[in-house]
Amino acid sequence: MPVPPLNPLTENPPAWLIEGAPHLWLPYTQMQTTPMALPVAKSEGVRLTLSDGRELIDGISSWWTAAHGYNHPHIREAVIRQLEKMPHVMLGGLAHEPACRLATRLSEKLPGDLGHVFFSESGSVSVEIAMKIAVQYWINNERRGRTRFVSFKGGYHGDTLATMSVCDPDEGMHTLFKGAIAEQFICELPVDEEKTAALDRFLAAHAHEVAAVVTEPLVQGAGGMRFHGPETLKALRALCDKHDVLLILDEIFTGFGRTGSMFACEQAGIVPDIVTLSKALTGGTMALAATIARAPVFEAFLGEDAGKALMHGPTYTGNPLACAAANASLDLFEREPRLGQVAAIAAQLERELEAARGLAGVRDVRVKGAIGVIELERIGDLNFLKRRFVEEGVWIRPFGNIVYTTPPLVIGEEDLARLTGAMVKIVAEAGRG
Repeated sequence: MPVPPLNPLTENPPAWLIEGAPHLWLPYTQMQTTPMALPVAKSEGVRLTLSDGRELIDGISSWWTAAHGYNHPHIREAVIRQLEKMPHVMLGGLAHEPACRLATRLSEKLPGDLGHVFFSESGSVSVEIAMKIAVQYWINNERRGRTRFVSFKGGYHGDTLATMSVCDPDEGMHTLFKGAIAEQFICELPVDEEKTAALDRFLAAHAHEVAAVVTEPLVQGAGGMRFHGPETLKALRALCDKHDVLLILDEIFTGFGRTGSMFACEQAGIVPDIVTLSKALTGGTMALAATIARAPVFEAFLGEDAGKALMHGPTYTGNPLACAAANASLDLFEREPRLGQVAAIAAQLERELEAARGLAGVRDVRVKGAIGVIELERIGDLNFLKRRFVEEGVWIRPFGNIVYTTPPLVIGEEDLARLTGAMVKIVAEAGRG
């Protein structure tokens, strides 16, 4: 069995890594050439502790999940209490308090009549469920043929088969699967009058075969941290209403304070027909996702005909441990000034990342809420960048042509300054190299 090369950033890797690395298939990784991953022994607050005792300030929040930092005592204690009582029970014919409470609380926090919550275990799956709901919505309303989706260039919605079909087909990760996944309508976001008019014309011609429009509100995350304004979301809502098409908002990344409001759609004052949530839903502790529909969508599945029901059911749907974690995370959003912290993070990012503007190789610097981005003309030596960030004591993972940070919302000013300082310093080094 091939053994991954040793990581030069790790001296004396622990036995469990040496033994396990040949068996562990890592995400987004060429396993033959990539060195062993860094061994993490502990996470606490905004820090990752490696097996050799070194600490890294986490600037990525474990793919944008750890909103309250790691190992928050309130979430930890809630999970322990639930574990002692009931770690899991199926939702088929049964129910439990954590899921009922969480569904109620999410419905109360989301805008409008987004009040019907279907739980699953991952963000990609929650989008697949949203797409399935959208198609069946039209079938149940006796309007067959509306089976395709409109999504947007720069968009990303997951790596499962259906979600790959609504990602940007040219962004790189999914191009291999052309011909194996459904072909959807990939359009330009309506960010100006010309593009809005173009989408209007497109929907006028194709609405009869479109189940829903799918987009990430305000920020296209994995597609390159591309920002757009609330006006774009308002335009999408108006066009979907005009052409009688459902609107699905993928708030998996943007939900729970990341863009400056609890949910990104609030900044546009719109209500989607379906919204998907995950990532920070449990505060970065356990796998959980939710697909949440407005009343008219949910009501299309009601009736005496059992065939109208949504025939979907992940085995661990509504897992009590995960729901307990999510309820505890919502407690923290209610009790602690998270949105105020996001505003402070945004202001500091604006001040400190500005130093990168004008550096050699820098195309753009931008900030939205607790998201700070330095966009490069080209990424250059990605391994050099990753190595230098670890050497500077921070955990930042550039991708595409961007260097970005999405820190935990509880990060202090000094720790955030270390992140931004490392970003500017290393981008400058890369520009000189």
